[in-house]
Amino acid sequence: MTSMAAEFAFVRNGSTATTTTAAAALFSSNWKASERKSHQSLHTSCMDDKNRVYKQLGLFSLKKKIEDTVLRAEMLAPLALELEEARRNKQEQQIRDYNLWDDTAKSSEILAKLADSAKVVDALKDLTYKAEEAKLITQLAEIDAIHYGLFRQAYVASLDVSKLLDQYEMSKLLKGPYDMEGACLVIKAGGEGYPEVWVKQLLSMYTKWAKKLGYKGRVIEKRPSTNGGIKSATIEFEFEFAYGYLSGETGVHNIISSQNGSALHLASSASVDVFPLFLGKAHDLQIDEEDLVVTLPSMLEEEQGQTGPSVSIQHIPTSVTAQSSGERSHFANKIKAINRLKGKLLILALEQGVTEVSDIKKDDIVNLWQKETRTYMYHPHKLVKDVKTGIQLPDLMSVLNGNLEPLIVAHINSRQ
Repeated sequence: MTSMAAEFAFVRNGSTATTTTAAAALFSSNWKASERKSHQSLHTSCMDDKNRVYKQLGLFSLKKKIEDTVLRAEMLAPLALELEEARRNKQEQQIRDYNLWDDTAKSSEILAKLADSAKVVDALKDLTYKAEEAKLITQLAEIDAIHYGLFRQAYVASLDVSKLLDQYEMSKLLKGPYDMEGACLVIKAGGEGYPEVWVKQLLSMYTKWAKKLGYKGRVIEKRPSTNGGIKSATIEFEFEFAYGYLSGETGVHNIISSQNGSALHLASSASVDVFPLFLGKAHDLQIDEEDLVVTLPSMLEEEQGQTGPSVSIQHIPTSVTAQSSGERSHFANKIKAINRLKGKLLILALEQGVTEVSDIKKDDIVNLWQKETRTYMYHPHKLVKDVKTGIQLPDLMSVLNGNLEPLIVAHINSRQ
């Protein structure tokens, strides 16, 4: 026992320096760990404070946007609803006073206008309801100690209100004879570079734009190219005011890859043609059959490498051409091509200030490829410049993702 105790004492006494060093190291390690923990705790606390500030700023920003939208709705919606209801009531009185069987064409026109007025009234009522909903949710969020989730819900409702107000205000500016109609939009590749890839981007841009409005752009014709792009594409927008919104898109859209001093490197170009797509019955425009040349499907198929029953129709006096290949039969494509031809001729007559197609002057028709509409620049600055209105947008990708509202609004305002 004594020897064991002595041995133990020897070991302990012999390792005094080592033990002291180990203890010092352990203390130093613990102190550094404690210091790191304190720093981490302080850093976490700072981050929490910063996140809390950011969240408060975010809530303030959301609340301000919601309040601005609700205020705008409260100022505009009641008066607009009163005017639209008065217009609808007047049209209903016309129907009561008018014998619908006397003139079926006039009756159809009155009924169509009444249906349009009813849609506007319903939309304004829905707008008022959504504005009240956003306001109520905001108040509930404040009672619930600034509930972030409720603010987000109110903000989503306010976005719907803002979109409906924008559409209503724009519709009041669209007073052209065909502005209320749907739209047929045709994109074609042209020039050097990779125009087929550019057509594909433009097609995506317009379909995304329609989707953001809550509608769908129906791609009914598409000719793919060997490089993965698209030679041409046709989209139909079957909703009211589509033509009024998109008419300013007609012309050449250039994409520029770089700018070296005053020299521009034009990467690709595409033409965009827009004409009315009649949502009700087709416009009663008389065209002499002798003035039309219908290209046989077999000839078109051989020329374009297509297998579908494609039809191309040319109006001889003006040389205006319209095609269709999206339908299943030759007859259906012929009817659609004729309707598209009528839409183009009606716009030409409107532009030249004449009432009859026979009065359209062929020499005064401006070639589509001579109408420069917009330039999209990739480098050195991502920029979109609208040639017709002069408006410039610095966010190229936002525009290509379908955010065309500033460009469309600028064009509509330029027409006033």
